[in-house]
Amino acid sequence: MGKLIHFVHQSLDGFIEGPQGEFDWPLMGPELSAYSHELTGGDKVFLYGRVVWDMMAGFWPEAEKYSTHEHDLAFAPIWRAAPKVVVSRTLEKADWNTRVIGENVVEELTALKESGVTLLLFGGSNLAAHLTEHGVIDEYRVFVHPVLLGGGKPVFQPQQQRIGLELVESRVLDEQVVMLRHRRTAG
Repeated sequence: MGKLIHFVHQSLDGFIEGPQGEFDWPLMGPELSAYSHELTGGDKVFLYGRVVWDMMAGFWPEAEKYSTHEHDLAFAPIWRAAPKVVVSRTLEKADWNTRVIGENVVEELTALKESGVTLLLFGGSNLAAHLTEHGVIDEYRVFVHPVLLGGGKPVFQPQQQRIGLELVESRVLDEQVVMLRHRRTAG
């Protein structure tokens, strides 16, 4: 059985983007970069909602044109080669080894997990909320960055029910980013 991991960066005050949609604040030091490369390596499938997909597809295919950061240069070929899934009601097709799921999202992603696939959901609070509500996310890896954005899009949307989690791991990366890894508890 595979699993679905929600991999998300957030500010200390709980936002994934600032008030104007800005995402220029995550601090990608060598330890966090190495951790993310380890997490994204292997046979994982990258999972996105439409908004995050648009951001990723606008950068990673030609990241070398936009950045000289060591992390970006190392991750770009990984991103291009990785199989990807985008959940969208409006997108019909996508490039870069990408499958689009527009309907029966919970069933489709559950079937992928049951086939042994490990999915990495990158950011995105709307898709994460939907998948959390339906019990599809198995693990949350939240990277808390030392910044207060003062508003924006919250990492977690309100849920209809309480969801029990177990802290599996916590680490400080690059002496500034705290990684919190939680697993969904049974029941």
